[in-house]
Amino acid sequence: MTPDMDAIDRRILAVLQKDSRITNAELSERVNLSPSACHRRVQRLEEEGYIAAYVALLDARKMGRPTIVFVEITLQSQAEELLDAFEREVAKVPDILECHLMAGAADYLLKIMAEDTEDFARIHRRYLARLPGVRQMQSSFALRTVVQTTALAV
Repeated sequence: MTPDMDAIDRRILAVLQKDSRITNAELSERVNLSPSACHRRVQRLEEEGYIAAYVALLDARKMGRPTIVFVEITLQSQAEELLDAFEREVAKVPDILECHLMAGAADYLLKIMAEDTEDFARIHRRYLARLPGVRQMQSSFALRTVVQTTALAV
């Protein structure tokens, strides 16, 4: 943690990570602060970028996207122009939840949500097969999610 964060800031962040729709009154009660002091701290945490956004996390199954596919991509080279072109194009693919530049055997790791294997085949044909500079692609289907969270340890 950074020196300008104290235990109360960390408690605020922990509570907000679990329920960002909590009212300021409820939050202030949970962290033992007055509502006005709590509100000021939350505003400061937002302004300083500790709180990047407030979002609604959707249930992938209810949204018809229960299939998680991890795709390792190796490019033809590490030339900066190729990396930039790949990253520009991969950012346009609506089914990709995450794309990470990796150290190791593959250059990139993608996390994709699909309806099923046929839907992934569509995503592959329409988008992945057209990404620039791809030398090799390896797809792995998740059988079961064991741990999934968006909460960082504070």
